[in-house]
Amino acid sequence: MTRITLKGNPINTVGKLPAVGSAAPDFKLTAADLSDKSLADFKGKQIVFNIFPSLDTSVCAMSVRKFNQLAADHKDTVVLCASADLPFAHGRFCAGEGIKNVVTLSDFRHKEFGERYGVRIVDGPLAGLLSRAVIVIDKSGKVRYTEQVPEIGQEPDYDSALKHL
Repeated sequence: MTRITLKGNPINTVGKLPAVGSAAPDFKLTAADLSDKSLADFKGKQIVFNIFPSLDTSVCAMSVRKFNQLAADHKDTVVLCASADLPFAHGRFCAGEGIKNVVTLSDFRHKEFGERYGVRIVDGPLAGLLSRAVIVIDKSGKVRYTEQVPEIGQEPDYDSALKHL
């Protein structure tokens, strides 16, 4: 378990983020078009995983906007924005915001992602949702950077993540 906070109150995730240098765990997440995506779908690209609880919060929405902006400068990189939001919510949010440089993915159908990546929140008012984290995976499928944001209401360290691309 990893202890994080929500408005200063302790909550826990199911585990720890994958270790830097380890092989990224495979996953199955649902895209906005309702197709399933796995690690193999992004083979040969660098991946920035922007993981968060819900687009319906200002910080989560800001992280998607910010990574959308930053992703435009990295042609060999795909930004995967993962949350428990339904794919329809992802599509509506991106269309309304003009977001085109990220791939939104939902764990609503396949819950193993949160366990494999150690980001499922297990207690408190956000139990069942994903914590705020960033994971950078290189073209060979190795984890190069991780950040488990210690306070849910805090934005991730965008610059540190991008330095590992």
